[in-house]
Amino acid sequence: MAVFAAGLLMQAPLQAKPEGAAAYSADSELLLEGTAHEALFGVTGSGKSLFAVGAAGRVLHSQDGGKTWVREPTPGPAALLGVSAAGEHIVAVGQMGIILRRQSDASWTPVESGTKERLFNVSVNSRGVGVAVGAFGALLRTADGGVSWQPIERDWKGVFRDGDMRLGDFFMPSLYGVQVNEDNRVWVVGELALAMRSPDGGETWQITHAGGNDSEGVEPTLSAVHVRSDGTGFAVGQEGYVLKTRTSGQTWQALKRPTAVNLLGVTSSHDGVVVITGMRDMQISRDDGRNFYPVYGNGISTGWFHGVTPGGNGAHAVTVGVGGKVLQIIN
Repeated sequence: MAVFAAGLLMQAPLQAKPEGAAAYSADSELLLEGTAHEALFGVTGSGKSLFAVGAAGRVLHSQDGGKTWVREPTPGPAALLGVSAAGEHIVAVGQMGIILRRQSDASWTPVESGTKERLFNVSVNSRGVGVAVGAFGALLRTADGGVSWQPIERDWKGVFRDGDMRLGDFFMPSLYGVQVNEDNRVWVVGELALAMRSPDGGETWQITHAGGNDSEGVEPTLSAVHVRSDGTGFAVGQEGYVLKTRTSGQTWQALKRPTAVNLLGVTSSHDGVVVITGMRDMQISRDDGRNFYPVYGNGISTGWFHGVTPGGNGAHAVTVGVGGKVLQIIN
């Protein structure tokens, strides 16, 4: 397996804030960079152990907080779009309904998902409870760390505002973001500003936010969600759309949009730091979303970054994206 040392792949890993930048802005540090045609879509872990996944079945693992990375073999070239690790359970999902589970010998083994729909994301907790989400309402649940998966069937009729029957009788929203907490609470977000929650690991569900498609307009798609154990959380999506909850996702309020770009990932910490990734922009808040400021450096303003996870060693977060880049957000 190839080992990639971050310090050998770039000449200037740290790009500081430009002169005149707001004091509450942040810097980025380049931990890893691939070729121009590579892409990483998901990242998971915290502290020393990190996993990143991307195009062509790529899986990277770091055991030192991102300083060095090892590419782990996978069974095929299908793109992997999401990854989650908690305790002994490590699962990745991607195109054509693929689900891979990491074994103790660091090999990745496919498991039956029961769907051919593209799976965009997955979240699993240390108890082995997990949920995967994907295209056209694909929603799967596991209770054994990803060994087996069961479909979660939902009737979407009446969920969305639908003037003039624009959505049709058989509309099934694509689902893009998911989080499963250690207490088995689950949050899922997707098309038409959809947000839903489950208090019991996916057994029962409650729709807590939904938009529509009618003469009043099309509600933005939500792409990512992160809810902390204290009940504060954020969901982000198209056109700079940011929702905040203080009630563990039972209610959501729209925040002033910090940018106009499509937002792709979000993570937050108990000290009030929120990091949001997106297309040609990245934002940081240090006061739980009341104010946002840009993150600078390493092609953020010209590329895209998707998956994001809490950082270690003093970093606010670690994110992955275009060109196989891995960044950590600092200062």
